[in-house]
Amino acid sequence: MKIFNEKKINTTKIETLGEFGLIEKITKNNKLINPNSTFGVGDDAAVIDIGDKYQLFSKDLLTEGVHFDLTYMPLKHLGYKAVAVNVSDVCAMNGVAKQIAVGIAMSNRFTVEAIEELYEGIYLACKNYGVDLVGGDTTSSASGLLISVSVLGEVEKNKITYRKGAKKNDLVVCTGDLGGAYLGFQILNREKKIFKENPRIQPDLSGNDYVLRRQLRPEAGTKYIEILNELNITPTSMIDISDGLSSEALHIAKSSNVGITIHEDKIPIDYTIMNLATELNINPILCALNGGEDYELLFTICQSDYEKLKKDPDFTIIGFVNDKSEGNNFIANDGSSHPLTAQGWDAMNS
Repeated sequence: MKIFNEKKINTTKIETLGEFGLIEKITKNNKLINPNSTFGVGDDAAVIDIGDKYQLFSKDLLTEGVHFDLTYMPLKHLGYKAVAVNVSDVCAMNGVAKQIAVGIAMSNRFTVEAIEELYEGIYLACKNYGVDLVGGDTTSSASGLLISVSVLGEVEKNKITYRKGAKKNDLVVCTGDLGGAYLGFQILNREKKIFKENPRIQPDLSGNDYVLRRQLRPEAGTKYIEILNELNITPTSMIDISDGLSSEALHIAKSSNVGITIHEDKIPIDYTIMNLATELNINPILCALNGGEDYELLFTICQSDYEKLKKDPDFTIIGFVNDKSEGNNFIANDGSSHPLTAQGWDAMNS
């Protein structure tokens, strides 16, 4: 006798959608009901109207084995990075981070001293970014470590910057340099494999301080927001580069209903990254386009702001915004044009 009727259910594996496809699917029917909820899902931070300013809210999860590997990630650096990546989301909205709340779930393999080391990094980041730790939660985990950080920030209403504001003929600008975090990841993984094969061999990380720092302890772009404010420039759109330059450019293009063209010879790559990529037999341009975790800022500006920005070494104009019908393009050094595609890191497929 059957107690329950068997019902065939069609199932879809999450990896077939990917991280962003899943987000779109589970939020497509989400509707904001509070009048002060100005903008919800779909940007680096939610936007809440608090009167004379907008409040910004964002959350990121870091999961052991997915986002970090404690084989080579010092807990102090991990705590710092957990804060920095959240502050970066606020920067991407042209805002300033003010408060964070931190939740952690830990297995019984972690000692009190280990958690104190994690929080040393959290407190250091709070000090460097002028952010207050105002709350959080702790609980146990069946295995590994999970860190959840929520951040509150604020921005003047006339300076709020979304992904959706890019316009045809705007200039595409990138801060800092790209590809370092990806190469740092490659170095750390290489040494981890060597150590696993022969634990008596000590890791050789000499000469790679720059790329290791970019991977293990990245910095949020707070200084760039300060400079833009001093130059009286409000970007027309902006996003932080966490998943690779190409992926983020496509996010701006999709949100703004435009196309974006990027020139290979304009992409900022530090000479140390160029040399190391050559040594590792990796194309440095691919590191920049698809590597991710650089946490630089990608934004667009009106052409009228070009004169204000052109002499500042912190910013590089790497392309322009075109009509959507012209597509998203990558112009190689030889002048050939190729479709700009995203192959960045996807947490759902890691």
